[in-house]
Amino acid sequence: MGELTHLDETNQPRMVDVSGKAETVREAVASCVVVLGRELIGEMEGGELRNKKGPVMQTAILAGIQGTKKTSELVPLCHPLPLDSAKVEVEILDEESLLVRCLAKTTGKTGVD
Repeated sequence: MGELTHLDETNQPRMVDVSGKAETVREAVASCVVVLGRELIGEMEGGELRNKKGPVMQTAILAGIQGTKKTSELVPLCHPLPLDSAKVEVEILDEESLLVRCLAKTTGKTGVD
């Protein structure tokens, strides 16, 4: 593994200095597989699962977008960034699982975490 960028010369944590970098368009993709099981996947209609509290997938998408906006509060040493875009998609992967994918974009001096 290469040099760790968030440790200084004395191995203490630090936020990377990006003041000398040029602003560019940057994007990151994160994804995961959520295993719901056959019964719940079987209850989905049109890519949505509804329960007494409302549409589950729409709620998950909104929560994912909110999470992108809070990343610098949740990930240590992460620069707070204005996001140009955040898109969360949920799709049925197989008879038991969903694929959840998030694409976040910014124009800045450092990447989207």
